[in-house]
This record gives sequence, C-alpha cells and structure tokens, in this order.
Amino acid sequence: MIVARTKEEIFGPLAALRARGERLALVPTMGYLHEGHLSLVRRAKELADRVAVSIFVNPAQFGPREDFARYPRDLEGDLDKCEKAGVWMVFAPSDPRVMYREDHSTWVDVEGSLTEGLCAASRPGHFRGVATVVLKLFNLFRPDVALFGKKDYQQLAVIRQMVEDLDLSPHLEIVAGETVREPDGLALSSRNAYLSESERRRALSLYRGLSRARERFEKGERSAAVLIEAARAVIEPEVDRLDYLEVVDARSLVPVKRIEAPACMLVAAFVGSTRLIDNVELG
Repeated sequence: MIVARTKEEIFGPLAALRARGERLALVPTMGYLHEGHLSLVRRAKELADRVAVSIFVNPAQFGPREDFARYPRDLEGDLDKCEKAGVWMVFAPSDPRVMYREDHSTWVDVEGSLTEGLCAASRPGHFRGVATVVLKLFNLFRPDVALFGKKDYQQLAVIRQMVEDLDLSPHLEIVAGETVREPDGLALSSRNAYLSESERRRALSLYRGLSRARERFEKGERSAAVLIEAARAVIEPEVDRLDYLEVVDARSLVPVKRIEAPACMLVAAFVGSTRLIDNVELG
C-alpha cells in the first residue's frame, strides 16, 4: 500500500495507474476509521480497479469553537485498517499547509437551499470548507468514482450539487453508501469516541426517535409536523440540546409540511458536549 504525505508523492503512482487504463475510486475521510468508512472501501473495490483513501482532518470545516484540536486521530490504526481492506493508496497530508498554502484565498461556495438550513444554520462556513477540500481532492486524484456515506446526508447533497454545477459529472460518479449502525442502532461516527457509557445510552434516542417517525410514516402518516413530534417525544428528553429536527425534500433539502415526494428526516443534537447527527429516508 502506498502512503503519500505530500501532493507530489501521489502524482507518479497516479500517472502509472492511468497509463494502465485502470479505474480509480476515491473515499475521502477525516480518519479515525470505522466500519462505515470500510463499507465504502469495500463498495469502492467493486466499482474500480484501485481504491484511494484520503485521511485529512480539514481545519476549514471547523468553526472557531468546534472540536478541531481534539477531533479523534489514529493514523497508525487507520493505515492498518486500509492495508487489510486492500486500499491501493492512502493520502494523509503531513500538515494542513499541504492542502492550504499560507496564501490560500480561493473557496467553493454552494449556495441556495442546500446550505441554508440544518447543519449550515449552526455551523456557518462548514460546507464551504467541505466543498473546497473535496474539490481539491477531486482535482488531485481525478477519480472515476467517489464514495460518501448517507449519514452526512446534507454533505452528500452539497457535493452532488457541486459536481453537477462545476461539470465534473461527465467524468466523475458520486456513489452514496448506506449508514452503518451498531447492533443497537447507533450510527457509527468518529465522534462516538467522545461519549461516556451513559451518554452513549442516551445517544440511542436519536435513532429510536427517527425510527418511531418512520414507523408512523409507513403506516400512512404524511404530516411532517406529526412525524416530527413523534420523534421529538423520544429524543428531546434524552439529549442535552436539540439543534434541529426537520423533515425536508430529499433533493432540495427544503422543509416540507406534507410528504408527497421522497423526503428525509434529519436530526442533530448534543449529548454531553458531543454533537451527533442522524437521519432516515421517508419514501
């Protein structure tokens, strides 16, 4: 497995890969890899000849009071997992300046409904940082396919919009991976490492609440307000702060009052000091 720490170290192997006519899949991550990431790697291996994984805790998507400094990191463990999973190359920049020069001044902003609500409302600038670093990775690797998990549903929508708007789509396919959960339903997340035992038990309320709403939907309920209240009754007593709980159109992410087309219920909440997100698709 190739481990590249600078941009220059990826160019030679990529040129050789292209000369062989091989397809490349890219799985961008911030590291501290778990089964959710590895499920994307396995899917990527089905779609391409070689799989590259990027491991970069992107400072541009963290706000000034967010957890960049303490975000969990385990590069040695991540490299071991990637090698066992059959990853061809890991790009793990040795320093943020590898990705952002000191005079960096160009940013990618996806405007409109995709970046107006949900996480964007409480994390200003977050999706600008996500879109910028992802486009930089796409430009560096020129992958044929890139994979992202549905747990970060809004992020997935933003990246898809960017790919379409900037005409990357004729050459690049975006593939979504299903959310991977613990047996008790907790969505896998690197930030789960922050949770104490009691906090983890309370964090289960997110999926329990979403599941209750989905059950009501499957029984015929179409009022977003009714579904939200069904989920809120389960979640709110268990979390320390509910950031948002909304039903939105699956494509535009615009809140809906009644579900007449594919939709998604999304939640973000603080359990202790840890902010967790989750979602379920409706229809």
